[in-house]
Amino acid sequence: MNIALWIIQVLLAALFMFAGVMKFVMPVNEMAGQTGLPGPFFWFLGVVEILGGLGLVLPGLLRIRTGLTPLAAAGLFIIMIGATVLSFKGGPAAVLVPFVAGLLLAFVAYGRWRLAPLR
Repeated sequence: MNIALWIIQVLLAALFMFAGVMKFVMPVNEMAGQTGLPGPFFWFLGVVEILGGLGLVLPGLLRIRTGLTPLAAAGLFIIMIGATVLSFKGGPAAVLVPFVAGLLLAFVAYGRWRLAPLR
């Protein structure tokens, strides 16, 4: 279980680090035009996604405050709920990625909290 959780954590961390950095690289007007959300909100989401991605792996690697890993997963799960709702505009295929990412985050949050906590 520990190995499966680590694999999922690393993959999700890479996904969120990439997504967070892209929110600073892409033009704000383009992102805001697609969703209707204000531009600075994307910068906020970018920071949250980068910090959440780091929170998925760094506490376990450094063995410092390991209880932050399930909290990072839970926080990112909440963001994925919002992303799933916003993705309904793009059709069923657009909903799949944030929904699956949310399920994996819920599994990591529960797994690191109850099944295989980091020590």
